[in-house]
Amino acid sequence: MATLHIAVDAMGGDHGTDVTLPGARLALERNPDLTLTLVGPEESLGPWMDALPDLLADRTRVCPERQVVGMADRPSQALRMRSGSTMGRAVAMVHSGEAVAAVSAGNTGALMALSRYQLKTLPGIDRPAICSALPSVDGWTYVLDLGANVAVQAENLLQFGVMGSAVAKIAGGIDNPRIGLLNVGIEAIKGTDSVRQAAPMLEDSGLNYIGFVEGDDIFQGQVDVVVCDGFVGNVALKASEGLSRLLMGSLRHMAHSGLGGRMAATAAMPALRQMGRKFDPRHYNGASLVGLTGIVIKSHGSTDDIGFANAIDTAALEGQAGLPGRIGDLLGDVMSSVLN
Repeated sequence: MATLHIAVDAMGGDHGTDVTLPGARLALERNPDLTLTLVGPEESLGPWMDALPDLLADRTRVCPERQVVGMADRPSQALRMRSGSTMGRAVAMVHSGEAVAAVSAGNTGALMALSRYQLKTLPGIDRPAICSALPSVDGWTYVLDLGANVAVQAENLLQFGVMGSAVAKIAGGIDNPRIGLLNVGIEAIKGTDSVRQAAPMLEDSGLNYIGFVEGDDIFQGQVDVVVCDGFVGNVALKASEGLSRLLMGSLRHMAHSGLGGRMAATAAMPALRQMGRKFDPRHYNGASLVGLTGIVIKSHGSTDDIGFANAIDTAALEGQAGLPGRIGDLLGDVMSSVLN
């Protein structure tokens, strides 16, 4: 496999280099075909680089940049900096071809604005979307949009279906992903105008569209891709993450709630560990900003080094597969089906 070069915003997220640098090292250790450019101040990254083993240091370089987009900064502020920030410089490296992908745990709105400004959308895509996998009964369900577009038209939902199908094929290895349109019920008369109008467009698209789905279907394993607007998708994402934390916290509390709880937890430990790996948000961290001409991955801002390494892994997977080109090809096929 050819070497994959990824640009990393080393200063983004709630914890900055305390997470991004050990996460970068973990990604390098488990992927020998990966090379990284870490974007950030020399004084912050230099000592860490000096401590790297030679085998890892040979696959890592630093791109000095001092300005950082804050978590509370408006997208307009980030755009004024353009490539003159750690986040903007990482995205600019994708635009120039120096890197196959960029990864940041920073401000989501700023990352989307910078990525859309520098990389532009693919032909036929009006708006990029945020896509990530959520755990289901027997695998994963890819959901988009997760927050980039609060209000959408039917045409946007069709495009989200195309993009989600491509991601599910590449990241999930699913030959013919089942596409569902998120609604408040499965009856044809229900839903917003854009959702009702998108349904026949998806039916005529040539995609494996199975119809309307409801919120609980995301986790039931009956659908591979769920399409929705960014408001609904973000609520679903945050609710699932909150439920995961509640579930795992309750299990930990039970394990420390006396002799009976400890005995039950010990007996169930293998199953609990497997469930913990499944529902731990770190293990599906790394949302794709799909619909752009280049690959940009948004890591959760509060993740740890394991989660950040998984975001880099997602970037490597999409880079190896050439996700933007795959989306463009699939969109062409879909539009031909709709127009004919």
